[in-house]
Amino acid sequence: MAEVTQADARPSAPPPREDWPGEDWPGDGWAGTSDPAAYVREDADGTAELDLVVENLHCPGCIPRIEGAIKGLPGVLDARVNLTTKRLHLHWRPAEVGAGTLLGAVTRQGFHLAPYDPGALRGGNAEEAKALLRAMAVAGFAAANIMLLSISVWSGLVSDMGPATRGLFHWISALIALPAVAYAGQPFFRSALGALRGRRLNMDVPISLAVILATAMSLVETAGGGDYVYFDAAVMLLFFLLIGRYLDLRVRGQARSAAENLMLLHAQGASVMTADGTSRALPIAEIRTGMRVWVAAGERVPVDGRVELGRSEIDTSLVTGESLPRSVGLGAEIFAGTLNLSGPLEIEVTAAGEGTLLAEIVRLMEAAEQGRSRYVRLADRAARIYAPAVHILAAASFLAWFAFGGLGWQASLLVAVAVLIVTCPCALGLAVPAVQVAAVGRLLKKGVLVKSGDGLERLAQVDTVVFDKTGTLTQGRPELANRSDLTESELGLAAAIAAASRHPLARALCRAAGEVEPLKAEVREEPGLGLAAILDGRDVRLGSRTWCGVEVTENDAPESELWLAVPGRAPVRFAFRDALRADAAALVAWLKARGLAVELLSGDREAVAREVALTLGIERWAAARKPADKIARLEALAAEGRKVLMVGDGLNDAPALAAAFVSASPAQAADISQTAADFVIQGEGLSPLAEALRVGVTSRRLVLQNFALALGYNAVAVPLAMAGLVTPLIAALAMSASSIAVTLNALRLNLIERTAQP
Repeated sequence: MAEVTQADARPSAPPPREDWPGEDWPGDGWAGTSDPAAYVREDADGTAELDLVVENLHCPGCIPRIEGAIKGLPGVLDARVNLTTKRLHLHWRPAEVGAGTLLGAVTRQGFHLAPYDPGALRGGNAEEAKALLRAMAVAGFAAANIMLLSISVWSGLVSDMGPATRGLFHWISALIALPAVAYAGQPFFRSALGALRGRRLNMDVPISLAVILATAMSLVETAGGGDYVYFDAAVMLLFFLLIGRYLDLRVRGQARSAAENLMLLHAQGASVMTADGTSRALPIAEIRTGMRVWVAAGERVPVDGRVELGRSEIDTSLVTGESLPRSVGLGAEIFAGTLNLSGPLEIEVTAAGEGTLLAEIVRLMEAAEQGRSRYVRLADRAARIYAPAVHILAAASFLAWFAFGGLGWQASLLVAVAVLIVTCPCALGLAVPAVQVAAVGRLLKKGVLVKSGDGLERLAQVDTVVFDKTGTLTQGRPELANRSDLTESELGLAAAIAAASRHPLARALCRAAGEVEPLKAEVREEPGLGLAAILDGRDVRLGSRTWCGVEVTENDAPESELWLAVPGRAPVRFAFRDALRADAAALVAWLKARGLAVELLSGDREAVAREVALTLGIERWAAARKPADKIARLEALAAEGRKVLMVGDGLNDAPALAAAFVSASPAQAADISQTAADFVIQGEGLSPLAEALRVGVTSRRLVLQNFALALGYNAVAVPLAMAGLVTPLIAALAMSASSIAVTLNALRLNLIERTAQP
């Protein structure tokens, strides 16, 4: 397959206003080459979606500023920013507001927007890391040289140094420091300037102010022939701040979101089959439904589609959580991001680009990672008030020490600089998102999709688990149970008739019979009763007892059934069982061992529900329950103060899932976006639910620990800085260490040893 690369869409400067093709101008912060409408996806319901990258997003405090600027506009349905991927997702009604207006609301805040490009994601992070390393090298080299000069002045080793020599050393230090500060401080200065232009404050404003104040104060002292300058402190301060920011970037890279990992699976192009049988490479943006794509062995599948030619094994682990490869052949569904292992495949495209299952999972993951749980809202409120508070504290510290503390203005200003540095709210802003990102990523690897941002928080409080039966505890796929009691002719005839129906029991008959000879007769289906065909002038029926004329008795058997009635012969019974999931019994035992109450609510017959409950060891169960009955039971449990986890089929049990305190659903890949559950369990087993419960509890504990770390740091560091006991250098180290400590604590989620579970 020929490699297709995506050209960088960013121009050297934004297009001039008079050449703008749309009515709304998004401002100078737009880095696209055309109208934002060119990147908009139109939805079937008349709404639109747009994904962008916020290029200068560094601080958790910026997220509510961006989202708040957009959500206040008419027609906006959703605006969501992901800190890890810097992705801004917009959902709105185009009839009420234009794309340019939405972008303008963000760019006027001082942020730079670019078209979303998954291929540029990793490269952008690498470039940021290189820029920080270059700035760090310049600051470190300058600090080392200035320190040599400062030692000569401060140590007293040169006892006969006169004012002229000292002044010369100060000027040499200034010549080294000024260009070093101008270059190495750019990561902070640019961010602070952008914030101020947007009439807002971010974490880089006090940092930039502290560095500039220290440098300016030293320059004034040097020009006036003063004895004390602080060029070494200013440059060393930058050096330590850059070390902290680089380490923070690397550590957060280790906690890279599940969404970001999945984005890297997006293909940039595909080999499309042409009418003459050859293939040509096309960018994903040009792939359309109905095209045929060739995927060689060892390549990732670039689109969603159906296999039209070839057989192979597919590794779906990164998309569905299944560890074993899945065999696929003619007609099999296949999804973007999966890996073709053994043979070439020709696939008819059913979805490409942002319409694929992979793109939908990415959007769900980002929504969960940046979800607004109670903890996140608390951290956001605290982070919003820090900016005025930190400047007030710094100014108060300067005035108090200068007026009443007996210090000169230089020493008082250094105390204010230390306060500006030490009160950064990054640790508080990262306390919850860092844990959410780690938790969502871990669960994705175990086959659990987190759809709700506050789902993990609620999952940690669960004390009762309520299961549906069909498709949840069972596989939702009935199989013939009495095959040994049937003759080949009976099974063959029944399967030939059943081939005309899509009913689950009819499909099970066909699977059990294998290949059967097509029936040379018309088959009619009576909904709710069964099938009928005229064979050799006789009315042959396949269906319920009533439909087939079998004497109606109370059916206490735990199987579902079909009957075959051929005139002149005894009716033949076909019994079906919906097999339990292999790990269902182990999961129920694990839940009960942890002290959770377990119930079964089934819509099936009493005999079937009873057998399942007895087999799994569930003492409390109910059968023949309609959706309204299930909701009533959940409401009764809630009235008792119970926190209920409802586990049910994602489509059939949607009302009950929505009514529960928190919900989970085993679902097929294609159903992911349709289910009403907070969590979606992929694959054939239920054991990932145990992992989700354990991660939920652990996440809550880590969030509380992070809050304690962040608040404890500020409670100790701020008073010490105001008391003059913390130098700017120590403040820079402490501020960086607090952010790194919070992120490392979140990463402990991946280091905790697994306890016994199914």
